Amino acid sequence: MNTEKKTLLIADDAELNRILLRQIFEDDFNILEAEDGDQTIQILKEQSDKISLLFLDLVMPGKTGLEVLDFMDFQGYMETIPVIMITGEATAQTDEKAYEYGASDIIYKPFNARVIRRRTLNILELFENRFNLEKKLKKRTKELMESKEKLEKSNEFLVNALSSVVEFRSLESGEHIKRVKFFTRIFLTYLKKFYPEYDLSKEQIDLIVNASALHDIGKIAIPDSILLKPAKLTKDEFDEMKKHTIYGCEILERFKQEDSEFYRYCYDICRYHHERYDGNGYPDRKKGEEIPIWAQVVSIADVFDALISMRVYKTPYATDTAFQMILDGECGVFSPKIIDCFQMAKSVLFETSEKFSFADFNEIENSLDLPKR
Repeated sequence: MNTEKKTLLIADDAELNRILLRQIFEDDFNILEAEDGDQTIQILKEQSDKISLLFLDLVMPGKTGLEVLDFMDFQGYMETIPVIMITGEATAQTDEKAYEYGASDIIYKPFNARVIRRRTLNILELFENRFNLEKKLKKRTKELMESKEKLEKSNEFLVNALSSVVEFRSLESGEHIKRVKFFTRIFLTYLKKFYPEYDLSKEQIDLIVNASALHDIGKIAIPDSILLKPAKLTKDEFDEMKKHTIYGCEILERFKQEDSEFYRYCYDICRYHHERYDGNGYPDRKKGEEIPIWAQVVSIADVFDALISMRVYKTPYATDTAFQMILDGECGVFSPKIIDCFQMAKSVLFETSEKFSFADFNEIENSLDLPKR
């Protein structure tokens, strides 16, 4: 082990002890000395970045060794500077307190030169190995976070690109997906605050919002004659249109690389966003909490935006009319909790729906202040 250039601080009011320790280590280390607790603290303040280890006497004039440890603990020095207590007056209580502060070792006077040297070198080596390991872990963690951020950005780009294909083909405005994502985030934010039983984290909300962009991906497989028909669909045509929930899941299966939380959100939202709480939806006629909560949220977001938006088969409803239609059950039955969040979000929905400007949407989202009940 190369100990050249490392600095040891010897803090002891007894000059003889300082001389003995200096003689043991001065050939291989730079030595600093302190005669009391106050001087020790001052040196630590000025040179903590240079000190590799501290020999600390328990009983000294001014601040005691334990008080120096308390200072070091408060300042965070214990994480980088190992401390060996040197004492001839220790008790079980003082030993326990020293270890609680994070002292690496306690050596009792009179001490053996060879023993104290070996124990000191061992502690320095352990600290150096730990420091190197922590440095590698921090570097690896940073690399993983950067990789995760790049992957998330890449996934979001691909999701948005794929969902835009649906909008382009169905002649929608190009903003439906963005509005559904925005409304989904609003509803999830209220749900997280007022219904903690769903245990939604910020990370989960971000994933669900991104997954919501693929809710209509199955429309790619619907014939133009049905998808773009400017009139009411026949029963057979509507039955085919309803299959977009199944087609979408088949498309997702083809792109599936591995099971993941994000894939599960995409699949559930794609398949179940037309299910209804009373079991009268499609394709599987699920009901109640059989429908994943993220699919329930995207469902009401999708319905609300469909009502207030222009379609080839209809003109848009006024926002207040669309709002009341959903409350009256004209668009299917939603859970009481979802309806509760829908009502609480009314002012935000009305404000953003009237603007259709995503610069405004982003401003509102960033400053969203949820009301109290």
